[in-house]
Amino acid sequence: MYIAMNRFRVNAGHEDVFEEMWRRRDSYLDQVPGFKTFRLLRGETTDGTTLFVSHSTWESRDAFAAWTESEAFRKAHSDARSPQGTLAGHPVFEGFEVLLE
Repeated sequence: MYIAMNRFRVNAGHEDVFEEMWRRRDSYLDQVPGFKTFRLLRGETTDGTTLFVSHSTWESRDAFAAWTESEAFRKAHSDARSPQGTLAGHPVFEGFEVLLE
């Protein structure tokens, strides 16, 4: 199993806009072989930003890599820009092989 995460630092006061953007977004993940689950996580607010993490679980690293090269990925990300001033920088990707369950 493989877990793919993107960390987003959202400027304080823009959390509702960021959350709504994700609620309205069509991810097309249900069309992708190897996809298992998706969650959007909200963390603490520190130093004027709130941490959000997109967390998806895949059957394998190869399944995730295939998603990133798919038409479904392109469609899901074609309208995924946050409004100006929402993010305090670029998202940071982290990928993990699951060793124990």
